[in-house]
Amino acid sequence: MTGINYNMIPLFVALPLTVSFFIILFGNRVRWISDVLCTLSTLALCLLSLYAVGVVNGHGTITYKVGGWFPPVGICLVLDSLSCFMLVIVNSITMIVTIYAISYMERYTAKNKFYALFLLMLAGMNGVIITGDMFNLFVFLEIGSIASYGLVAFGTEEEELEASFKYMIMGSIAGLLILLGIGLLYSYTSTLNMADIARVVSEKNDSKLIVFVSVLFLVGFGLKGALFPFHWWLPDAHSSAPAPISAMLSGLLIKALGVYALIRILFSVLNATSFLPVFMVLGTMSMVIGVFLAVVQWDFKRLLAYSSISQVGYIMLGVGLGTPLGIMGGLFHLFNHSIFKSLLFLNSGAVDYATGTRDLKELGGLRERMPVSASTSLVASMSIAGLPPFNGFWSKLIIIIACVNAGHPVYAFWAVLASIMTLTVFMKVQKYVFFSELKEKFKVIKEVPFLMQFSMVLLALICFFGGLLLVPAVSGDFLQSAADAITNGKEYAQIVFQSLR
Repeated sequence: MTGINYNMIPLFVALPLTVSFFIILFGNRVRWISDVLCTLSTLALCLLSLYAVGVVNGHGTITYKVGGWFPPVGICLVLDSLSCFMLVIVNSITMIVTIYAISYMERYTAKNKFYALFLLMLAGMNGVIITGDMFNLFVFLEIGSIASYGLVAFGTEEEELEASFKYMIMGSIAGLLILLGIGLLYSYTSTLNMADIARVVSEKNDSKLIVFVSVLFLVGFGLKGALFPFHWWLPDAHSSAPAPISAMLSGLLIKALGVYALIRILFSVLNATSFLPVFMVLGTMSMVIGVFLAVVQWDFKRLLAYSSISQVGYIMLGVGLGTPLGIMGGLFHLFNHSIFKSLLFLNSGAVDYATGTRDLKELGGLRERMPVSASTSLVASMSIAGLPPFNGFWSKLIIIIACVNAGHPVYAFWAVLASIMTLTVFMKVQKYVFFSELKEKFKVIKEVPFLMQFSMVLLALICFFGGLLLVPAVSGDFLQSAADAITNGKEYAQIVFQSLR
């Protein structure tokens, strides 16, 4: 494996941290510098993540020893197909959201502080994805979480401060549960390296402790990922934040800090496959309860927040099946949800930006004045509802087929019902926001600025062409290899140790 630039791995954390520091230093002196620095850094990270996919596909899992110290004494960063899959999702959508934020955040003061917190949150997400050390996973988890608390409260209005406080309390409880689990694991294994923990756990046979630790992680990361019944903080936080942050929270943060971390630890480190039925039950409950709560909402962003709970349920159901097809469907839906939910939150931000309201009852007929926002919202709505040929259809279809193939037709029924209800929810959105009669007070509004339109169109195109990930030539190198990393979680320790040699 000569010729590989291992130093690219820490750049996923070092670059956003460094740029965040320089934005704080120079952002007030030159007005446009924070826009340029944040956009260029997220573009660089997006390209770097795509390059990492090629490297891992060509050479296998690669590792970086921080300070040159070998684990378990030293800290290592691990780049495998699953982490590459997540890095591409996180950094590509972050780049698109950054472009949107250039115009959207003009209405706020202290824009440079927004970008600094934004990049800290990105550094935390990337760190969680690439770390091979349990305590550092907790550190990066807190970096991303604390930055997101500040971003939710960025507008400093009463509603935003209250939502941020609730979010912080629930996030702190989650962090304590996760830290307790890490402490118990350390006392049991005498190591914090994830591969080393996996090796020790496989050699010992204290199932009671592992079950207890797994429950702590399930609750802790379930809170971070807004999995039912740990989701109560999400509607307030996601609806109160500025639109770019709502897109990041729902599209990326709950996936990276919650879903990904839970899957990585339970499959690759603890091999707690006995929890798969729990995944299926909680996923189905999230799927159904989330969409029924969304139906009765009239605040555009709160409706989207509740639908996020529902869509996370599809991911957990697919992964919980434990079959190769189910896991692939779950990961594919994770990718798709990151795209169409980010787009929907950007759409809601565009509507709020132009009209000053998120109340569906006060809106109507905006397609006449905002054709780009209306068209991209329609694409995202059809995608989240699972209508062909959009990307959401294919991932939901795979999950439903996987349920039937695994002998769980009841779960397939609930998945179909939730999809029908999701269609109902977003037909309501389209009717009340874009397709009813244009209100008199909105006849003078105009479409949002070009950069906001550009971001929405780009995400809409991905929604339309996202189904191409099922093409074997594409899915084999990206989606299928990520699914294989979960399916073969028992081999994580062996693969990492081989890479470290």
